Amino acid sequence: MSSRIVTLPNILTVVRMGLIPVFVTALYYQRFEWALAIFVFAGLTDGIDGFLARRFDQKSQLGTILDPIADKLLLVTSFITLSLDSIVARGNHLPIPFWVTAAVISRDVFIVVGSAAINVVTGFRGFRPSMLGKINTVVQIAAIVVILFMARLPGVRGYVLPTVYAVVFLFAVISGIHYVFWTSKLLNEDRQQRESAD
Repeated sequence: MSSRIVTLPNILTVVRMGLIPVFVTALYYQRFEWALAIFVFAGLTDGIDGFLARRFDQKSQLGTILDPIADKLLLVTSFITLSLDSIVARGNHLPIPFWVTAAVISRDVFIVVGSAAINVVTGFRGFRPSMLGKINTVVQIAAIVVILFMARLPGVRGYVLPTVYAVVFLFAVISGIHYVFWTSKLLNEDRQQRESAD
């Protein structure tokens, strides 16, 4: 793991973070097509920076911290902004219901606070996402894409958006609960490694 700061994957991650205010501005002016294009581009940079980090051995300590932060900032900002009446006119399953956004944010806060508490108490820092956590992120990204697309198709929202909201909510809750068991597994593995080293 490199300690380098200026790597191409890190630059792409910073670009993704810089696109967040541009994305919100597009939503504020109800340019949903532009917002969708910006969001998709940001998602592509996420995949590209990961590929470049692995392909050209440019994984860095900074990147392992910045990358998930950039993802969460983009997603949380998206859900909050698309939950506002001032951004999306109320009607036909828009804006995003509060209970969906609350589940998304609560899960992330729960994980961050829990990880910080465990780190303070035990000194453990080997947190890493589970497969279910990665799937949850993919589900949320896909949900934002669908919601932005549906913003211009009011006639079919009723058939699509309720299902999207239910799936996002369920994955947020289930993956949040699963993370408790996943963290316990990581702690046990770390403890066993320490004991075998001794």
